[in-house]
Amino acid sequence: MKRATRIGAAAAIAGLGLLVWLGVRGEARLVETAAVRVGPFEVGFQEEGKTRLRERYRVAAPIGGWLRRIEIEEGDRVTAGQVVAEIQPTVTGLLDPGSRARARAEADSAASALAAARQRVTALRAGERLAGLELQRLQVMKSSNAVSQSQLDAAQAGADQARAELAVAVAEQRMMAQRLQAAESVLSQEGVGGGGSALPVLAPVDGQVIERYVESEGPVAAAQALLELGNPADIEIEVEALSTDAVKVKPGMAARVLRWGGEGALDARVTRVEPGGYTKISALGVEEQRVRIVLDITSPPERWAGLGDAYRVEVEFVLTAGERVLQVPASALFRHEGRWAVYLADGGRARRVAVEIGASGATAAEVRAGLTAGQRVILFPDDRIADGVRLRDATPHP
Repeated sequence: MKRATRIGAAAAIAGLGLLVWLGVRGEARLVETAAVRVGPFEVGFQEEGKTRLRERYRVAAPIGGWLRRIEIEEGDRVTAGQVVAEIQPTVTGLLDPGSRARARAEADSAASALAAARQRVTALRAGERLAGLELQRLQVMKSSNAVSQSQLDAAQAGADQARAELAVAVAEQRMMAQRLQAAESVLSQEGVGGGGSALPVLAPVDGQVIERYVESEGPVAAAQALLELGNPADIEIEVEALSTDAVKVKPGMAARVLRWGGEGALDARVTRVEPGGYTKISALGVEEQRVRIVLDITSPPERWAGLGDAYRVEVEFVLTAGERVLQVPASALFRHEGRWAVYLADGGRARRVAVEIGASGATAAEVRAGLTAGQRVILFPDDRIADGVRLRDATPHP
């Protein structure tokens, strides 16, 4: 009797243990899920940047002498050829043979530089005309979808760059002409007192006075900086991006300017990715390899008229974008046997599925194979989730 009692008690304990084990094994796991969906999809990255004048022109004293007070102030507008300063030549004596030879060499050098500048202007005018014709040709082809938008953007960037290079060359030609005039004046003023006519200093381009280096009347040396000119309406954006991000950026790529101080985001386009990187120490003391990326603002100028030189902005680069892309939340993905996988919530049970992923961002990833729209995936799966585990979905479904 005692033995039968012991056997019965052992069987009861074993049965109870089996029931507990089965209960634990079959316990439903509380999970959150999200649907695999088709919709707009973008992948990119953000970096801080700053605005800068596309071109700066420093006006220097062509000769040494007495500078008359410069009346124009920072922010004043000037036009090409406008007199921005006047220099009264100092009393000059007779030049010794060596000084005279140097002055003549300077005049000859200036004449050669002016001739080279004129040739460069001629060549760049031809290049600008060719770039404009190429842009017109691609615009016609784009209307029939014979070329891609990226090809058209690259042609637009090429035409803009050719136009800017021509403007720089024209300004350099004016500066070379002024340099020649100054060099020849040294020879023509030899032995002449300081009471002759003042030499005018001309603005090489249309623009605004960005900085005035000399305010008061007084002596100046040859080549001393007097003014800096630029056009605040002709600005670009410079971004210092990590080299690992910069390799994904190409000229013509779209971008957005965020948190610039005005309403909404501004549209921008990458015009140049500099070929060389440099080392920069981050705020945390970490060495980083950075690359400069230059962008044009393509939104209407009246929207960003308040932006000036060296203003802080934030730029979002759009690496890939689509309107109807099959995508899955990034938090549902994990690695299994060297491949990407997700857990599907399938009939109240977890089912592991291998997937093929394309472009991926911070919140979502493009699905190329393995899933269909409408399927629900488990978010943030942990080691308690496995094939066949019972689930209890805590996510409200629409």
